[in-house]
Amino acid sequence: MSSVANGAVICLAGPTAAGKTAAALAIAQEHDAEIISVDSALVYRGMDIGTAKPSAAELAAVPHHLIDIRDPLQAYSAAEFVRDAMRLIAGIHARGRLALLVGGTMLYFKALIHGLDDMPPADPVIRAALDAEAQQKGWPAMHAELARVDPVTAARLPPNDSQRIQRALEVQRSSGRPLSSFHTSKTIADNERLTMGMSLISLEPVDRAWLHERIARRFDAMLAAGFLDEVLRLRARGDLNPDLPSMRCVGYRQAWELLDVHRSRTGEAPFPMARLRELGINATRQLAKRQLTWLRSMPARQVVACDSPDAVAQVLWQVEQQLARSGKP
Repeated sequence: MSSVANGAVICLAGPTAAGKTAAALAIAQEHDAEIISVDSALVYRGMDIGTAKPSAAELAAVPHHLIDIRDPLQAYSAAEFVRDAMRLIAGIHARGRLALLVGGTMLYFKALIHGLDDMPPADPVIRAALDAEAQQKGWPAMHAELARVDPVTAARLPPNDSQRIQRALEVQRSSGRPLSSFHTSKTIADNERLTMGMSLISLEPVDRAWLHERIARRFDAMLAAGFLDEVLRLRARGDLNPDLPSMRCVGYRQAWELLDVHRSRTGEAPFPMARLRELGINATRQLAKRQLTWLRSMPARQVVACDSPDAVAQVLWQVEQQLARSGKP
């Protein structure tokens, strides 16, 4: 039997800035839990401000896992996440504690809850060819090509999402199969996996404007905390580039591109912080929209309104209900 079945697993998902960290800490302190991060950006060392990484005090208050486990030069896949998460869940249960998975990388949640086929690894030759095509045609044209060979994946990607369009085309060309087929061929019904002890609670706003305001305030706080300096330190390493998954994270990508433009314009006025703020907030809002779309495709989730004044209390109540159903204290 899967290690998940040996004890309760609480999954807490939601879009960026929905209040997941505060709710997770409340759960962990109430139920003696260890937190497994479900976030493709928090895995990277040296990327603290722009990823809203938990503070040193928060990390010290509750055991956290899958944070700062990769250099920004390295990739980290959904398959690696599932492998690591299952190993960690088994260890947490062996210690008699609650496994609490928290984050907003919905592909990781989907892979863990439903299962995910082994997709072909990155192919540098195909990737380089796709980059060359994109330079000539543009990413909207590449998106149109994806719509021809994999309409299911193309329908959920915006025409300028170069990272995901490239990966989808790469998978299709290397395997002869659309990316969407890998996401469905090993699906396990939500209810079947949930009866094995895994429960999904989702923080979602009733009023989207509330979330947009939270995103703006958080990005302003990042800028004030030195986010641009963080990006400059990463660029100064000399071995990173904007095509790496780490540098494609929301905020970092916009800052990198603006720095390239600013550097090319000798004698220009100071760096356009207002433009970075605008681009960063817009990109983060788009990310939140994609996260909510993913969540709506997971009907077995228990939704809590994150813009409710008692959202944390509601999450704690949901956890109590899930633990009671699973027979855990």
